[in-house]
Amino acid sequence: MMDLLKYVQDSEVRNDLPEFGAGDTITVYYEIREGNKTRTQFFRGVVLQRKGAGVTETFTIRKMSGAFGVERIFPINLPSIQKIEINKRGKVRRARIYYLRELTGKKARIKERRS
Repeated sequence: MMDLLKYVQDSEVRNDLPEFGAGDTITVYYEIREGNKTRTQFFRGVVLQRKGAGVTETFTIRKMSGAFGVERIFPINLPSIQKIEINKRGKVRRARIYYLRELTGKKARIKERRS
């Protein structure tokens, strides 16, 4: 029974998105429906974490909007996500970089990973 459940969940997982992790700067393009109109909006920021696995996997992005930090949690399998672009690969030593929330200015910069 568990194998059947795992098979169904694995068949529902999206595999058209690029590989990214904590510290990477990405842009998420997602569709917004307002009444009967739809428009595409983007959210660009640093990935703080990836959490979960399979169908329930989510990722958290943080960006600075003026002096305020804005975080958004996206499920990986959200149908309204059109595409994800990786702008910069970050070099961090942790899977969850919550310490970035307390840092401001130049201290909040993340070194770029060399390919």
